[in-house]
Amino acid sequence: MPRVTDLSSRIPRLSVTLPVGIGWARVRRTAARVGLVAAAVPVVTGLALMAAERLRRHRHPLDAPFPTAPPAHNTVGATTTTVYTFGDDLYAAMLDAIDHAEQHIFFETYIWKGDDVGRRFREALERAAARGVEVYVAYDAFANLVVRRSFFDLSARIHVLRFPWVRPGALVSPVRASGRDHRKLLVVDDEIGFVGGYNIGSHYARHWRDTHLRLVGPAVWELRNAFVDFWNRWRTPDLPMLKDVGSTAWLPQLRAARNSPSDLVFPIRNVYLDAIDRATSHVQITQAYFIPDREILAALLAAARRGVDVRVLVPERSNHVVADWLARGHYATLLRGGVRIFLYTDAMIHAKTATIDGRWSTVGTANIDRLSLTGNYELNIEIVDADVATTLERIFAMDLTNARELTSEEWEARPTLNKVGERLVSPLGPLL
Repeated sequence: MPRVTDLSSRIPRLSVTLPVGIGWARVRRTAARVGLVAAAVPVVTGLALMAAERLRRHRHPLDAPFPTAPPAHNTVGATTTTVYTFGDDLYAAMLDAIDHAEQHIFFETYIWKGDDVGRRFREALERAAARGVEVYVAYDAFANLVVRRSFFDLSARIHVLRFPWVRPGALVSPVRASGRDHRKLLVVDDEIGFVGGYNIGSHYARHWRDTHLRLVGPAVWELRNAFVDFWNRWRTPDLPMLKDVGSTAWLPQLRAARNSPSDLVFPIRNVYLDAIDRATSHVQITQAYFIPDREILAALLAAARRGVDVRVLVPERSNHVVADWLARGHYATLLRGGVRIFLYTDAMIHAKTATIDGRWSTVGTANIDRLSLTGNYELNIEIVDADVATTLERIFAMDLTNARELTSEEWEARPTLNKVGERLVSPLGPLL
């Protein structure tokens, strides 16, 4: 048998001896640097966009006149609804309700400016407390960091809950502990209630297009219950517990959906998904910040595929430029899928409303973005009523007169630099 020679022994072996650990140390350092760069790029891009927008806003402020409608009234069961589209009209109605309060006032807001309008609300609440009305106020500390703290030093007769902007557990459970109190509501004597997108301030009175809803009647319990639950959950030991009362009135066609991140409860997102999935004719959505997640995006595209006329109205420029650029990252997909996008021009539209098939509507505080749908405390009223839907459809048509439709051709032809910017800023999406 032929002899097989093992040639491997004749091949010279080369070996390089390196200091122990130097290779892995280099890899770790390189990985760390890459990670820092990857994290820094979207942040730096966002800061650059904010700086550029600040300069642009100085030259071209969002203060152009826009169409509004007078308060519109409808009846749902034993409850009267009123839709407001102009801040002066809304604030007058809210202040009138406060001035006629006899028993108690529950007032909750995200932003409360220390300007002329803010002082009018403060003075009205002080007058109510002075005449013996029980006044309870809740406001978000983080949203009002730029407002002097002394503005919120109300008289001892008023119970004030300053929702903390830093809370225990933020590092362990950021969803539960980092959400803001983004709600805006007022309840007077359990008879009149207000909820919607309007914060409190002079700028919002005339320069922002927003939408708010007033309820008069038994459905006000929906707002009272939302305030009481929030108050009792977050009150400090020096604040009184509010009585939790039931309701003998059931109105399934007018219900409140309340997000509560501390309990990981987020029904508003499900309300939108269920309503969009039911659409057979048309969907009309107005949003200040429109950054849909995968499921909502899929639901809108599915509706468009089955022939539903899906229209989304957003500001061409909002007060949050990073949110605008994140929203634009979805425009190509939406337009290719048959969703029509309308851009509100030369003014800020801050409304959070929708109506579907002339039957279902919602008005509230939640935007269609991560912060609102799975982060903040929010409150939306869901209404199944043809008359209310007709009112909101008329308002949507009015708003379209101050908007322009974005076409696929225009969007595809946008500058390459814009496309790059959208990609660079996209990692910030989970934060907003």
